[in-house]
Amino acid sequence: MVREKDVCWEYADKLDGNKVRCKFCSRILNGGISRLKHHLSRLPSKGVNPCSKARDDVTDRVRAIIAAKEEIREIPLAKKPKLAESCSPGSILLNKPLLFVETSPIAKVHPTMSHLDRCSFSSEQENAEESIALFFFENKLDFSVARSSSYQLMIEAIGKCGSGFSGPSAETLKSTWLERIKSKINLGLKDTEKEWGRTGCTIIADTWTDNKSRAVVNFLVSSPSRTFFHKSVDASSYFKNIKSLADLFDSVIQEIGHENVVQIIIDGALSYPAVASHILQNYGTIFISPCASHCVNLILDDFCKVDWVNRCIVQAQTITRFVYNSTALLDFMKKFTAGQDVIRTGTTKPVSNFLALQALFKQRTKLKLMVNSAEYSATSACVNKQQSISCAAILDDNEFWRAVEECIAVSDPFLRILREVADGKPAVGFIYELMTKAKESIRTYYIMDESKCKTFLDIVDKKWHNQLHTSLHSAAAFLNPCIQYNPEVKFLAAIKEDFFNVLEKLLPTPDLRHNITNQILLFQRATGMFGCNLAKEARDTVSPEIETPSPTQWLDRFGPAYDVSDLNTRQFSTAFFGANDFGL
Repeated sequence: MVREKDVCWEYADKLDGNKVRCKFCSRILNGGISRLKHHLSRLPSKGVNPCSKARDDVTDRVRAIIAAKEEIREIPLAKKPKLAESCSPGSILLNKPLLFVETSPIAKVHPTMSHLDRCSFSSEQENAEESIALFFFENKLDFSVARSSSYQLMIEAIGKCGSGFSGPSAETLKSTWLERIKSKINLGLKDTEKEWGRTGCTIIADTWTDNKSRAVVNFLVSSPSRTFFHKSVDASSYFKNIKSLADLFDSVIQEIGHENVVQIIIDGALSYPAVASHILQNYGTIFISPCASHCVNLILDDFCKVDWVNRCIVQAQTITRFVYNSTALLDFMKKFTAGQDVIRTGTTKPVSNFLALQALFKQRTKLKLMVNSAEYSATSACVNKQQSISCAAILDDNEFWRAVEECIAVSDPFLRILREVADGKPAVGFIYELMTKAKESIRTYYIMDESKCKTFLDIVDKKWHNQLHTSLHSAAAFLNPCIQYNPEVKFLAAIKEDFFNVLEKLLPTPDLRHNITNQILLFQRATGMFGCNLAKEARDTVSPEIETPSPTQWLDRFGPAYDVSDLNTRQFSTAFFGANDFGL
């Protein structure tokens, strides 16, 4: 009965099960009326092919319906601070949304906690968070430090000590604890060096440069279990000399053992093609590739240079700069957006640009209401100012919002890739699939606009095929169970040849390749140990690892390529030196 009351049913035919048929393009959709709405709205990032035949008035109507529902869902967020305002005055900042009152671990474990208990916990929680925040601010610490695994371990360890705990002094940190930690790391390194010989490893070269012609190259070694800092080299005197740089890489390879190195990742600051050419000439079993996150950032940067995209970003910046340059106007805006910001920052400028467009697009309805309200014109920051008039005109311009929508549609798949490769998750076995899906999303979105589709795909292909992609990515995808056994994956045949090319490169003699054919057939057919229930259950949740020698020990030669560990991103969670120590 509820379904039949939805006004959007006039645009669809109800089929068996939860399927509907669009009356405009006759496409059959799974998921009922909700999927139909996203189909008709042509909104990006909804996972539904847009309707190419729906009338504009229908699209606008459906979008309004979706926006109205989103606003209803957001209303409770604006009211949440009021739940905490009734607690003891003076201990809570009333102008901040105290969401931890709702989501604290204690509240979840003890749902019957009294109101006063919650207020007391809120006060203690806020005092602790304020102290931590002041520590970060006073010492100018990068906020990303709070994402490290050791940060939360430190907080928990301090909590177990109870009140009265006194932290180690600067001298104790410099002497006692530095030596203890170094000793632990050195012990762990010995085990890791053994792992390099068993699974192979990746050398990561990251470069720090400044405007005074100083250049420091930091070398790290990554294997399935961890990433270690190897050494830092001041290359200022020969940074532009290809021969000297090539000799530097050659020396590092020899220190690690060329037979242990599967791949070398070089960042964008180095002369990638020339150094790579030298390494490949001398070492036939090593793969060379640039940093994946760096290449995806370059793709997004080139997206920003497309004329209409750049114009859209500039218009969005006109709005955000005007609003955020006035405290009064910013406070006024947040009354309409329930305290939400309309800018978001990322690690690079192009990422920040597209994240800001997402935040702006989410608040578009409320921003339109703001600039068309009587209070807006009366606000001191807006009275008789040309910037105010320009912002209002942009916010009321439907063409601007259509451009914002397109920018989000083409950039979001690549922002998702960045999140996958930058948060420490295994990535090499998924990069091929992620890039394939990202390109397919562009084709789907621009199904009716071949020119724009070609513009963006050419940018992607230039970086993907000519710079980032190697046959190692294909081989890792081929050996990834959640890809190999997924019936919806269509590119397995295309990467099989690359997989065998990798075999020939890493295992150049017939003796090393003796039993490979039979093992590959077992893997592809999911028979033998690949067909047991344990293996099937772990396909989508656990990266395959080999703990003890077995008939498939030859696969260990792939190292991270086989067990889908991270060969193409930077992991520092277990490294002694962190990413921020070297400007990564």
